[in-house]
Amino acid sequence: MFWTVELEGGPQRVNHAAVSVGDKIYSFGGYCTGENYQAMRNMDVHVLNTVTYRWKAIEIQQGRHMVPFQRYGHTAVAFGPLVYVWGGRNDNTACNILYCFDTNTHLWSVPKVGGTVPEARDGHSACVINDHMYVFSGYLEYMEAYTQDLHTLNLRTMTWSYIRTTGTPPVYRDFHTAIGMDGTMYVWGGREVASGWYNSQANEQYRSELHALDTATNQWGVVPCTGAIPEGRRSHSAFVYKDQMYVFGGFNSRKEQHFNDLHRYDPVTHCWENVKPLGVGPCPRRRQSCCVVGSKMFLFGGTSPKENFEESIPLEDHEIYGEELTDRTLKDHNDLHVLDFEPSLKTLCLLRVQALKLDTSWLPRELQALLQVMSLPNNITTDK
Repeated sequence: MFWTVELEGGPQRVNHAAVSVGDKIYSFGGYCTGENYQAMRNMDVHVLNTVTYRWKAIEIQQGRHMVPFQRYGHTAVAFGPLVYVWGGRNDNTACNILYCFDTNTHLWSVPKVGGTVPEARDGHSACVINDHMYVFSGYLEYMEAYTQDLHTLNLRTMTWSYIRTTGTPPVYRDFHTAIGMDGTMYVWGGREVASGWYNSQANEQYRSELHALDTATNQWGVVPCTGAIPEGRRSHSAFVYKDQMYVFGGFNSRKEQHFNDLHRYDPVTHCWENVKPLGVGPCPRRRQSCCVVGSKMFLFGGTSPKENFEESIPLEDHEIYGEELTDRTLKDHNDLHVLDFEPSLKTLCLLRVQALKLDTSWLPRELQALLQVMSLPNNITTDK
């Protein structure tokens, strides 16, 4: 396991939503410090070619009523060539309209849905299990409170359902993660607020319990885990590789700590492991995206504290984004990092060539091209 690529120049986005479809990664919305999130403008869409590591911005030519407004705190899931974007908010309002993006045509649509549509929210989680999108928890805009409700959308019939569960559900929370493995939804982390009402930083908690929902019986349970259990946090990333769950990064506001550690959970042994890949990984951060394509994980975006950063996030932006009021400055990232779970001998040799700064003029053109894409910073182009 090796961090192989670090490139600047991609989309500078925080709290965005991203999914992989084939050998491409699609990133939707998010925010960037200093931009206006009060005006109703179309959500931006960026696509990463995971072979060349190049980003493109997709130019949408549709009317506004068919395209989601630019937002943060939303979710996106892939179902075949389609991506479903739900929830999230801008500085004025939250949304509960379901939008569908076709990765073949680059067109948006608003599917007709039935059933009980969940209330508008942000900071929730979503994952796909057995043709259903599961939506859990989050912050309800209209109530100014958190929820622990579970909803599903049947992606075949486009019908929403409120799920009545048994067992003890995870407490009220936001900015947690949820992933699906073998018919089970695993929920980990997040900002927990036991009462459902947020009063101050003092009543938020960060615990390490792993919660599991058996989607066949709709029963919640706490998994009895062993090993190096990661410290509680929110705004981290979770992803699956070879039937194991990985957790990267995040933030614990009680300790004012950002993370860049990587943890692995095995659902067979119920054991956590602190994984330490070779190479130089990302700096500590939160609200990034992590997507797996083949044997590689692509991490991009997010925000981090940075000393001597020239421009602090204004006070009103801290309030908008639900962050703690702090004297720290934050930097929004536009970088891309690639974690190769199974690096080939060719990749390892190329990394060594880069590290030693060897003359590459004698190499075959194919290898020169690979070295170039592994080291050339991005310059986002537009795909119309």
